[in-house]
Amino acid sequence: MTRIGILAYGSLIEDPGKELEPLIRNHIRSVKTPFPIEFARSSNSRDGAPTLIPVEDGGAHVQGVILVLDQSVTVPKAEDLVWRRETRDEDTDKRYHHVDNPGLDKVVIEHLQNLANVETVLFTKIGKNIKKRTPEYLADLAICSARRKAGKKQEDGISYLISVNEQGIQTPLMPEYEAAILQKTKAQTLKEAYDKIRSGDA
Repeated sequence: MTRIGILAYGSLIEDPGKELEPLIRNHIRSVKTPFPIEFARSSNSRDGAPTLIPVEDGGAHVQGVILVLDQSVTVPKAEDLVWRRETRDEDTDKRYHHVDNPGLDKVVIEHLQNLANVETVLFTKIGKNIKKRTPEYLADLAICSARRKAGKKQEDGISYLISVNEQGIQTPLMPEYEAAILQKTKAQTLKEAYDKIRSGDA
């Protein structure tokens, strides 16, 4: 049985980060998340863009990917790498420290056992901070993030939504969320919406 993997269900699939990527040895695809996910988090590192997180209400179990790590990687090392990627602390010696009662903005690394023939699978959890989870509000957050510095680096909400779509991930809010972005920017596609915002036409 493979020892350690990371369950990815968002941007982590195509952008695992420069510390994790060299240690990935295999991708196990079409692994359904054992918990529902939804756009319920406004990310500070993405200038407020909506991002997917595990939720207890709403959402959907989606097809994720397990990133299988090299056999030399220990569980504590994997925790450090995933945590640093999520907190934008790559290329530092910062370590992950688990807490039982995390605050709203605390990234927590959880474990699953024996998922898809992988002994230990890690995934991240962080508190939801979007109370008004409507397509229109999500679209406003995504559009605002695209206008800011995150948009220049394609780390905004629209670019994130494009990436999630390309991974074949669908949640209950996504169709109306995407439609709201297109309506507000008078665009036909998300790429056109992004381009219009960055050029100042929307």
